[in-house]
Amino acid sequence: KRHGQVNFELDFIVMSPGYKSENKELIFTNAEKLNIPIKMFDSPIYDVVMNEEKGSPCYLCARMRRGYLYSKAKELGCNKIALGHHFDDVIETILLSMLYGGEIKTMMPKLHSTNFEGMELIRPLYLVKEQTIISWSKYNSLEFINCACELTEKYKNNNDGGGLKREEMKRLISQFREVSPLIEMSLFRSVENIHLDAIIGYK
Repeated sequence: KRHGQVNFELDFIVMSPGYKSENKELIFTNAEKLNIPIKMFDSPIYDVVMNEEKGSPCYLCARMRRGYLYSKAKELGCNKIALGHHFDDVIETILLSMLYGGEIKTMMPKLHSTNFEGMELIRPLYLVKEQTIISWSKYNSLEFINCACELTEKYKNNNDGGGLKREEMKRLISQFREVSPLIEMSLFRSVENIHLDAIIGYK
């Protein structure tokens, strides 16, 4: 928006899935440091997920968060949602899909919603590496919350891998990085260099 190459209006919305007061305070402190006028709204996601016994709580949480964000954006008259997924998220998703989903797919930089007509999801940080973002946040003296979910903390404290498959992929990619710095980009390129005559099947 500051570059002025494209004229658009912007709302900064933060959805609280059930954050504790100290986490909300940290979010507002960061926004104030960056001079970003955020609007926060509440949702009952954590309460629902905590009581869900079947399936992955992380998957359910992600689905619900997306739904609440789309609904709020629609209410505000927005036609695009910009999320903060970065390069590492993309290649982690590739590995997750292959190792646990038995399929080849990843996050897309742009995605048209099938449930909310006229709404598009964009990921402006798609090619920005996580370490770059971490360095930037340290340079600006910012402290971010991660998931802030009690279930995630429980899994970590119990050394239980349930629901933390993405963390597992992060560790795996870190090991790949020690073998060769080229592996990350090779993973990324693998989903745009697919040879249809050399795979068993495709949809």
